[in-house]
Amino acid sequence: MALLLSFFLVRWYWVLLAGLLTAVPSSADPSSPQHSLTPLLYTPLPLGTIKPLGWLRSELESMASGLAGHEADFYRFVTHSTWLGGDQEYSGLNEAFPYWFNGLVPLAYGLDDERLKGQVRDAVRAALARQQSDGWIGPETGAARNFWARYPFFLGCIQLCEAEPAMRAEVLPPLHRFVKLMNSMLHDGGAGYLLKSGDTLSEEDHGWGRVRVADMMITLIWLLENDPAGQEGILFENLEMLREGAIDWAAWYQEGVYIKEDLNSVPLEYTRANFPYEHGVNVGQGLKTGAVINRFSPNTTQLTTARRAVDWTFTHHGSSSGTILADERLQGLGPYYGSELCTTVETIYSLTYLYHALGDPSLADRAEKAAFNALPAALTPDHWGHQYVSLPNQAWAADLRAYSPTGETPYWNVNPLGNIYGLEPNYPCCTVNHPQGYPKFLAGSWARMEGGFAHTLLGPSRLEVDGMSVECVTDYPFSDVLTYTVNASSPLILHLRIPTWSTSASITSGSDLTRVSPEANGLHTLTLPSGSSTFTLHLSRSLTLEPRANNTIALHHGPLLYALSIKPLVTVSPHRDSSQGAAAGGQPVLVRDWSITNGSAWNVAVDPSTFVYKERGGGPSLPVWGPGGPPGYIEGRGCKIEWDVWKGVPGPVPLGRKCLGESFGVRFVPVGSMPVWMAEVPVVDLSGGDGGGDEDERH
Repeated sequence: MALLLSFFLVRWYWVLLAGLLTAVPSSADPSSPQHSLTPLLYTPLPLGTIKPLGWLRSELESMASGLAGHEADFYRFVTHSTWLGGDQEYSGLNEAFPYWFNGLVPLAYGLDDERLKGQVRDAVRAALARQQSDGWIGPETGAARNFWARYPFFLGCIQLCEAEPAMRAEVLPPLHRFVKLMNSMLHDGGAGYLLKSGDTLSEEDHGWGRVRVADMMITLIWLLENDPAGQEGILFENLEMLREGAIDWAAWYQEGVYIKEDLNSVPLEYTRANFPYEHGVNVGQGLKTGAVINRFSPNTTQLTTARRAVDWTFTHHGSSSGTILADERLQGLGPYYGSELCTTVETIYSLTYLYHALGDPSLADRAEKAAFNALPAALTPDHWGHQYVSLPNQAWAADLRAYSPTGETPYWNVNPLGNIYGLEPNYPCCTVNHPQGYPKFLAGSWARMEGGFAHTLLGPSRLEVDGMSVECVTDYPFSDVLTYTVNASSPLILHLRIPTWSTSASITSGSDLTRVSPEANGLHTLTLPSGSSTFTLHLSRSLTLEPRANNTIALHHGPLLYALSIKPLVTVSPHRDSSQGAAAGGQPVLVRDWSITNGSAWNVAVDPSTFVYKERGGGPSLPVWGPGGPPGYIEGRGCKIEWDVWKGVPGPVPLGRKCLGESFGVRFVPVGSMPVWMAEVPVVDLSGGDGGGDEDERH
């Protein structure tokens, strides 16, 4: 009863808060001289100053050649969006075009791709040309207006203004007109934000904008820092009114309120009362909320909430691949639950923001973990297909009804085809939202810090700003060697992040070797002379076993998750349109559906004492996340065990396990390079001798 009361108290907390906003639009005095912004610890650099190199450039080029770069040519929710005068939307939220735009901008300018930059300019001009007379941006009128879909569109707009300053004259005046309108709407009882009598959208649909409001706040803060246009008072007042009417994450991350167990074991009335806090994409986006609010309303509660959000989310609902287990609602830690691709890309963005704000090195580690494992695992190597959900133990990516006699699946709200690879395996949101993943990771990989620059997210890239350049040539995360070439007209301070998993680190320059230890912030600082400098950072990784549920393990080597390799049997079919349930015509030939079944055993237990890391020569091959792309693999011994299929997927791992026959060789490879895998595997002890069979399940 006490738990039920706690849950309904949270729900009534944010309902009451909405009423307070209606009655008292803002407690802030916009003319107060006390208004100021708390700076980020690491300041992001303008979009376009960081360019990808090596495998990362290849990935972004594949995105440009794949869905991300061609949705403007054929995808109905982009080409015929209501934002462009069309009539195609997958929901009344009208979010498809904004999602797509938010990912296309950093891809276009990260690659400096003229074709994609043309798409960006055409899209923003077409959308802003339809700005309504009162300042509203978007297709909605009257009672259908809701702020939410503006958030990702505006994020794309401010990125565009950074990357191409010449576009500011076209983009910023319409944004400022909207800011004025937003202010008047918020004063009008929270119109467009809070549910009002006669509104077209439901209370639940109004909740998206309130629980994801940090993304709108980021735009308002950017305007304050880069182009306030004399509207400082209105911008600060909008921030305060949005904060006052938001669904409050601080109320959720409280002992006795937050659900730490599998949500399927909690009575439905508990979870229904707090669904906005439990929705996986909301959680991924919401991780950064406390840090965003702290920028304009500093207090320790917000920072405590941000840190607790990360800790509790990944402790109680985190996947071994670095993402959040939520299909679409938070589930628990079971390896038979799914992670939505939208959740993964939003989580990477939030963790990057949090790292820039708080400087905790574990946040950068988490961002890399999701970017190097969960993200590529959900995509085809050519970037023409994606999953809606990925599972930690994904022995097949197919129609789960073929494996479930009852037709049941483990998902909370995903169709049985949700983990095949295609254009629309389930709801179309991930089709338009997933392209932000790697481009925003790249954009957050360097930052300003203490008179210099910090390499915050590691990978092959080139930074060019303020008349200086830093180039990092590396195969990281597949290699521990990162070579930097710096050209600067004056002495330069450079901060290099040392991942927390690195057991040692050293720097070589010519014949000199210096062992280094990171400072408390996880960085090693170099002061370099003017002119040209070249040096190499050497990290060191080892095999680590992450304990998971029911005496299972997940196997990591540095930032990479290695999973049991399963031979894929692939069936390619015409694209299935999720909203119409039939094959759709008029699509590029590369738009297809891929169903994969297992061609080798998945019901395998392993003896970790037999693991040996090996690496072929020559570094990674391209595509780096394709079969055989990563150079490293892990070999060991395992055996088949009894393991039931449950609701169409490998079920709960049996506690009592016994080998069915002799042991055989097993191979683990990076999870992002396979379409099917088992990432959380049970442990057995093979030291007693089992005959040492000759069978080998490797392929």
